[in-house]
Amino acid sequence: MDQFSTRRPSLRVTRRPPPLLLLSAAIVSLAVLLPLIYLVIRAAGASGGVWVYLLKPSTLAVLGRTLLLVGGVSVASVILALPIAFLTTRTSLPGRRLWFILAVLPLVIPSYVGAYTYVSAFAPGGLISGWLGIRLPVYGFWGALIVLTLSTYPYLLLTLRAGFNGIDGGLEEASRSLGRSPLITFVRVTLPLLRPALAAGILLVALYVLSDFGAVSMLRYSTFTRAIYVQYENSFNRSNAAALGLMLVAFSGLVLLLDARLRGRGRISRSGVGGARQLTSSPLGRWHVPSLTMLAATVLLGLVAPLAIIATWFLRGLASDRPLLFEWGPILNATGASLVAAGVVVVAAIPVAVLAVRFPSKLSAALERLSYLGYALPGIVVALSLVFFSLRFTPWVYQSYGLLIFAYALLFLPQAVGNLRATLLQVSPHLEEAARGLGRSPLRVLFEVMVPLVRVGLITSAMMVFLTTMKELPATLLLRPTGFDTLATRVWSWSEEAFFAQAAPFALLLVAVSSVSVAILLAQER
Repeated sequence: MDQFSTRRPSLRVTRRPPPLLLLSAAIVSLAVLLPLIYLVIRAAGASGGVWVYLLKPSTLAVLGRTLLLVGGVSVASVILALPIAFLTTRTSLPGRRLWFILAVLPLVIPSYVGAYTYVSAFAPGGLISGWLGIRLPVYGFWGALIVLTLSTYPYLLLTLRAGFNGIDGGLEEASRSLGRSPLITFVRVTLPLLRPALAAGILLVALYVLSDFGAVSMLRYSTFTRAIYVQYENSFNRSNAAALGLMLVAFSGLVLLLDARLRGRGRISRSGVGGARQLTSSPLGRWHVPSLTMLAATVLLGLVAPLAIIATWFLRGLASDRPLLFEWGPILNATGASLVAAGVVVVAAIPVAVLAVRFPSKLSAALERLSYLGYALPGIVVALSLVFFSLRFTPWVYQSYGLLIFAYALLFLPQAVGNLRATLLQVSPHLEEAARGLGRSPLRVLFEVMVPLVRVGLITSAMMVFLTTMKELPATLLLRPTGFDTLATRVWSWSEEAFFAQAAPFALLLVAVSSVSVAILLAQER
């Protein structure tokens, strides 16, 4: 029977990494240092000094609110994503593929759009609160927790589903044959094997919450991103904002340290030959109705309600005397930039992930951790740092398409690195060693052995980067070439002026185009 091995020595590759691989990973990871260098330069002029400003009670209060929100959303996302991933991979749930698609689709709704629909529905006098009398906490922590959980749990769901599909069902069957209950089998066998996927997903959720600006601003919950934006917009001294950015980087370092402890240094890969055994779907029994109820409630709040409210804006616009304006330029710009960014990010993530998994060392671990910093920074800080450097050193790239793609790469590199790392951990290095022993060159091993084995991870990474690029707003607003509008910028500009009917067509198109990536993702599982 095929088995999984978690023993470190037997699967640990001790060869030195190829120089080209090491150089590529170093260039990719060190590029993320540019925003940090900018923050250090700017923070030097903070009011009374960096440490004096960072230790002010108001700054520590912002830190506490940020910590509370990140922890709350991470826990809530696990509570939602883990049972959904289990139900759609391990049970006989009717229409489980359809339920998975519906549960993932909230990814295509930007957090700021989700926040506005939430406010308009549940605030006093809102659509749902006015019609049905349902009152939910709207502003502050609880509102931000609900909206960001519904916006981010699909990231964790994607990584967990990939983790479930990569587990050899024979291990769980063996555990049950020894008399263990399904619950004990899940806790002692399945959950440890899910550790890399779970840690990678939690990391993405935590870093997403750290970098979110639109939702927390609309819901009036002051975190680092909102405080940084206020300092940039309302203060002549941008050094204070840079000091807050440095604290945000330090906090992201703590998140990465926690991630390292959660997933550990061991790797989980099959040591046998042949394909992983597919586990027979378990009947739900008495849990059938509760499972469907939980799934329906999640889909209703995360997908149906926001789309229904956007559709209401659209219908009101059609019924009004003011005609709705629509152009093809924003959809073509958004789709093209997202596709290019997805390709660039996946290619850049490959050497970082391979170096970290196949050539573990202090250097490779440091480069991998460094690659996550860009996602921990708000888009506005990354964009301003690139404006700073481009105007001083390469003015010809300012407001260019290439600079915009580079900003996307810095922001979304962790999505691809995390997914590829989790996928590589489930591929035994003995397969590569066998291919090299047969005389194949490293390049042939890469394309003939590694790429087919990690195909799902590559596609998942590309689709996640595509989705987040489609929704990215601050970096696009600051770095886009003149006249370069995307769906996100059009939705934001019309919403800022309270023309929600005019924003509705672009919001609906944003959802439709982004949904194509989910369809492609699901097609790879057949």
